[in-house]
Amino acid sequence: MVQKLLNFFVYTSVYITICALVMVWQTNYLLDLHYLQTDYYLFVLFSTICSYNFHWYLTPDSPDTHSERVRWGGRNRWLMMTLCVLAGIGAAWYFWQLKAHWLEIAGAVFLTFLYSAPKVPHKSLRWLSKIAIGKTLFLTFVWTYVTTLLPALIADHTPVIPAILFTLHRFALIYAICILFDRRDIEEDKQAGIRSLITHLPNAQLRKVYYGSLLLALITALGLYPYSDFAGILSLLIAVAATALITRKAWQDNSDYLYYVVLDGFMMLSALLHLGYVCFFSK
Repeated sequence: MVQKLLNFFVYTSVYITICALVMVWQTNYLLDLHYLQTDYYLFVLFSTICSYNFHWYLTPDSPDTHSERVRWGGRNRWLMMTLCVLAGIGAAWYFWQLKAHWLEIAGAVFLTFLYSAPKVPHKSLRWLSKIAIGKTLFLTFVWTYVTTLLPALIADHTPVIPAILFTLHRFALIYAICILFDRRDIEEDKQAGIRSLITHLPNAQLRKVYYGSLLLALITALGLYPYSDFAGILSLLIAVAATALITRKAWQDNSDYLYYVVLDGFMMLSALLHLGYVCFFSK
């Protein structure tokens, strides 16, 4: 019973949606942003549920798969499509509430589409799977844009230097996590004809890119020190360290829970720690 509830929580993309919302909160707090935050939170909530359920709806079940998430999706395709449609309606409503920023938000919609488009069964979109850098960067860009850059773009009087540093930090950390995901899926991607930087690089070079990305996340976190409190900076550094420490485990273990709970959770780890500090210890 507990596992079924956990599977529902994770595989319907409720969990990853919470990750996105907490990350948006961190952006708002660290950069002290002022805009229609409630409407934006609800837009992110509905659009994340819609886009993720759409993506997994398009992922075909395979009798040879070792992924419980893929098998769960094969058994519950009707549920994913229902959630996609209902959440899509909600996302459209809150997009209208934020229509003054339609151009900036359209960028997020376009990036999200680029990530899932290769799975759409239409030959006019299959060329996207041939773009060598596509898969990893599309996902990293959309997460960074929606949770970090877009709030900064639509807010009033965004501090420029902290916004740049925090965007670079989040991009670098998410990119490192995406490398772990794509390395796990490398054989499936090759069979499906989906190209990425990961499918082209040997392990030695891939490790250099991975640790280089973590190093950039570390440097930019330290660069934010003049613009944030100690707890905020410490939370950013803990997330980088946690990702580095789990690298060997992730390199060897393909468990769905490790990736879709732990590694996805590491994207929001610093935000969750900072939120806990603000709620319980900050005066």
